[in-house]
Formats: sequence, structure tokens, C-alpha cells
Amino acid sequence: MDKRILILGSNGQIGTVLTKALVDRYGYKNVFASDIREPKIQIANFEILDVTDKNKIAEAIDKHQINTIYHLAAILSANGEKNPSLTWKINHDATVNLFDLCVEKKIVTVFFPSSIAIYGPHTPKINTPQYTSFNPSTVYGISKLTGEMWAEYYHKRYGLDVRSIRYPGVIGWQSLPEGGTTDYAVEIYHGAIKNKYYNCFLKAGTKLPMIYMDDVIRATIELMEAPASRITVRSSYNLSGMSFTPQEIYESIKAHIPDFKIDYNPDFRQQIAESWNESIDDSMARNDWDWKPKFELEEMTKDMLRHLSN
Repeated sequence: MDKRILILGSNGQIGTVLTKALVDRYGYKNVFASDIREPKIQIANFEILDVTDKNKIAEAIDKHQINTIYHLAAILSANGEKNPSLTWKINHDATVNLFDLCVEKKIVTVFFPSSIAIYGPHTPKINTPQYTSFNPSTVYGISKLTGEMWAEYYHKRYGLDVRSIRYPGVIGWQSLPEGGTTDYAVEIYHGAIKNKYYNCFLKAGTKLPMIYMDDVIRATIELMEAPASRITVRSSYNLSGMSFTPQEIYESIKAHIPDFKIDYNPDFRQQIAESWNESIDDSMARNDWDWKPKFELEEMTKDMLRHLSN
């Protein structure tokens, strides 16, 4: 059976890149992208869909004979704190409605991304294990943690094949971030090339787990293509790429752009970042579906500067 894929939230930082990768892999005729606004560049069949409109999503599933869904629509951590009730409606309520719809429509596989935002001040910060204490400090993190619990519930009760990754901070040249606490790690490259200057909203020594976009896309597709028999985690898999501080990424860029300057002026996102962890134990992803990152900081910096300079 051919995969017939619907992507919800395809215009976001990850969605933009993932949509292209899915079209390249499965063919234009089998991939249907959607968001609440038109994309800047159309790379797949596209229609406007509000993730909170369950009936419209049901119509799209029937019309396009969808059997696989990537549910990427969400409001991220920093923006989520500006409107908690709307964030809950989009990140939580729409997710539960979608899981109901997937059971009803007999969707084969669903991808639901989680986040390191589920971690909190009492979560072990070094090599955070797969199963540990979670006490998120943002509505975004709370919504993702409850989404993980719903994913596990729907798999146990209804057999729904939900698969999930806890994304670290995502860095890529292909698209701009949209209101996350780890956005500095994308913005800093743009600042270095455009102005040879960046004003960082986190402290110099704030270490966070990060991952390069190429690894994110590969991990997502590898998880979705893995045999169901190998998937042992039905909440969300820990995923690790690399960990670094703003000072370390600054120094890696400065090695290529010697007159690059940085200032540190922490804002409200500093408190969010300090509630998260520094490094992740992703051994279960490595064991279950052979995950392994390809990019470390220096390789990522070279690739980012090369693409953005072009």
C-alpha cells in the first residue's frame, strides 16, 4: 500500500523541510501539506487547514485517502507563554481530537513530535534518561507531556500506531524558527553573516541539547519507517544530537568569521532554558531503530555558514 501522507502545520521550521523530504521520498502525488496560511513556496499539494477544525481534517483524510499523518502544528515555548489558553487549545485539544479521528478513520501511522520542554527543574540535567521525572515549566512543555501520555493511551487502548520524538533545539538554514527558547542557535548564524554581530537572549554558559535539521528529518523518517515490532516507546523517544552553550557556538562561528561580535542580554527565555536539561541519553532510540546523529557543532557550523552565505 502506498503511503498517502497529510502534514498538519507544514509551514513551520521543521514542517517546511520535512515536507520537501517526504515529497522527494514518496512522490508529489502522495504528500498533502496543510497550514493556516499559504506557504511562501509550494513544494507539495497544499490546502488551508486549521488544526482545531476536526471536521475539515476528516474531509481532507477522506478526499485524499490519507493513511499517514505528521501532526506538527503547535505554538512553541516562548510564544506559548504569551497566550497560554490558545497554546493549550492548539497543542493539546487539537492533538486529542486528531487521535480520535485517526482511530475513527483507521489511520495507519501518526507522528506526534514532543520536546525537551517536558523536562523541568527536577529532571536530571546530565544524560537525562528515557524514563525520569517530568515537571515542565511552560504551557508548551505541559501540553507536549500530556500529548505523550495520550499517545501511549491511544496505542494501548485502540492500537493506534503513534510514534514520537522529543526534539532538542532544532538548527537549520532552510527555514526560520518560530518562537522557541533555542531560537538563538539559528539566529546567531544569520547575525554573524548579515551584521557580524549577535545580541543573545541567553547567558553565555547556558548549555542545552541541540540537533541539526538534517539529523532531525532523517530521525523522523527513520522512526516512521521502522517496523512496528521494534517500537518499544509509545510515549516519545529521547533524541540527542549535540550539546553546547551560546559561548561555544559563538567561538565555533568566530573561527570562520574572526570579526564576529556577541553581547549577552538574557530575557524571560533564560528562566525557561534553565529549567531544561543539558544532555540526553537516547540509547533506546539507538537500540530500537538504529538512530545515530551525523552532525556535531563544528560540522554544523561549516554547513550552516556555507548554505547561508550562498
